[in-house]
Amino acid sequence: MLRCVNLVKEFHTSSGAKRVLDGVNCTIQRGEKWGVLGRNGAGKSTLLRIIGGVDVPTSGYVERNMSVSWPLAFTGAFQGSLSGLDNLKFISRIYERDYDTLYDFVDKFAELGKQLYEPVKTYSSGMRARLAFALSIAIEFECYLIDEVIMVGDAHFAEKCRYELFEKRADRALILVSHSMEFIREVCDHGVVLQNGQMVLCKSVQESIDLYNRL
Repeated sequence: MLRCVNLVKEFHTSSGAKRVLDGVNCTIQRGEKWGVLGRNGAGKSTLLRIIGGVDVPTSGYVERNMSVSWPLAFTGAFQGSLSGLDNLKFISRIYERDYDTLYDFVDKFAELGKQLYEPVKTYSSGMRARLAFALSIAIEFECYLIDEVIMVGDAHFAEKCRYELFEKRADRALILVSHSMEFIREVCDHGVVLQNGQMVLCKSVQESIDLYNRL
């Protein structure tokens, strides 16, 4: 189980504090697939970062009783002066995973070739996303945080992403942020909408899509 309890997140701007999340509460059980909808700036990506531990709330907390990934394709943890390979080594030590196994998977999945040995700061945004996604799924989690930006690159790579997440790991919990109604309808069994800092829990995925379309 994963619980968000009274999450509040404020950002300080030149015009004062801006509250993006204002008392968000939800409970995600193992195996559930949640689709999060909302207009640009509604706080969707901020919510994912807080759940994944990449960011901290202004108040409230996240209770994690299952392992939770960082937001898939998140590249903020990369050290740009190090090669993709050195970043891989660092992550394998943090998560205490076998380096050779991790390397074999990432090298084959990301398809970066010799670029894996070059500094990450020389990568294009698509190459960084490929490396980040490969590392994200090379380490097994019970709940994956997914932003639609992971569907990058050509159709072949996008299909590999779909297989790894939605078929091979069909038993895992997912929290998915997307603007694609069809994608949400296809993948998710729960739907919520972020509006004015509040999370609106809907009775069905279709109800959440209908609400989003009315915003």
